Amino acid sequence: MKKFIVAVIHFYQKWISSSFAPRCKYYPSCSSYAATAIENYGFKGVAMSAWRLMRCNPWSHGGVDYVVIKEKVGTIS
Repeated sequence: MKKFIVAVIHFYQKWISSSFAPRCKYYPSCSSYAATAIENYGFKGVAMSAWRLMRCNPWSHGGVDYVVIKEKVGTIS
């Protein structure tokens, strides 16, 4: 399910969003944020993306807002 949702987001980015001028107040864009959050957190990433979309309004200041990537315990770098 996670791969399907991310594929829909990538389709939107490539075919729909690219037709319009950039308008997002945040960096990275809301769709990039959503794809990263869902890839790393699954269902919790959907909630994180929804919260980001709710914060994107005419009264917000915007800015840089990256997804905090969780560390994988037990991996060797």
